[in-house]
Amino acid sequence: MTGFLIETVIISLSGVMAPGALSAVTIHHGMRNSRAGVSVAIGHGIVEVPLLILIYYGVGALMQISGFQVSIGILGGVLMAWMGVTIVVSGGTVVSEGKLGDSSVWAGVMLSAGNPYFLIWWATVGSSLVIRSVEYGLVGVLLFWICHWMCDLVWLWLLAFFANRASANFGGAFVRITSLISGSFLLIIGFRFIYQVLNTINLL
Repeated sequence: MTGFLIETVIISLSGVMAPGALSAVTIHHGMRNSRAGVSVAIGHGIVEVPLLILIYYGVGALMQISGFQVSIGILGGVLMAWMGVTIVVSGGTVVSEGKLGDSSVWAGVMLSAGNPYFLIWWATVGSSLVIRSVEYGLVGVLLFWICHWMCDLVWLWLLAFFANRASANFGGAFVRITSLISGSFLLIIGFRFIYQVLNTINLL
């Protein structure tokens, strides 16, 4: 089991450390709250737990259906584009956790549920890891989940922490520039998702 868990950590880190929508929104929220990465990771986990349970009970194949992926790709693309525009327009103004739309937890939920690559990862790589963890019983499944989510938690916390320190040291100009970059990155990812889906179904 030790070897399996080490492999889980390596595979999980290779996924979470890749630049993506979660990284961009974590940096944006982290500039105003050093603990925002924890909140984003919690939102991310809220989506992952049901997926893990579904895969455990053999429903993970649903995520490999093309129609399902198309729907997620369009909805996720629109969501990411909208969040990107919101971040760019905000210009780095203070993020208020009091509103649902500005919640770091909510951002983690929506950017995970609306990310087709995230769902495809769980339908393929994630499913194979879950199947292997079952060999060690329920304890193996739980340890797999803990190791995987801890990778998400530590990396997103570090992103938010260093973004917060940088914003404190470099001031408002850094916040505005970083918000512009993060928002633009989300916008590009959103449009890319939409383009790829439309291209797949031969609408482009």
